[in-house]
Amino acid sequence: MISRSFFRAIALLVNMLPFAVFAQDSNPEMADTMRSNGKIYVVLACVLMVLAGLIAFLFVVEKRLSKLEKENQVIK
Repeated sequence: MISRSFFRAIALLVNMLPFAVFAQDSNPEMADTMRSNGKIYVVLACVLMVLAGLIAFLFVVEKRLSKLEKENQVIK
């Protein structure tokens, strides 16, 4: 027998479907404006710099953590 929570979840999904359809705009005006002004490349460069910084930070933390784990194994 199917539970009530399953029916509630299906009802919620069916009710949210029209919002998902209206949320997809085929003409992104902001992106076109930024692309025509050349500012989209500045945004892209900033995003790539932030991602590169995060990746570098994760590598540094991983190196430090592995060093501490090795020292901890030697002590035991």
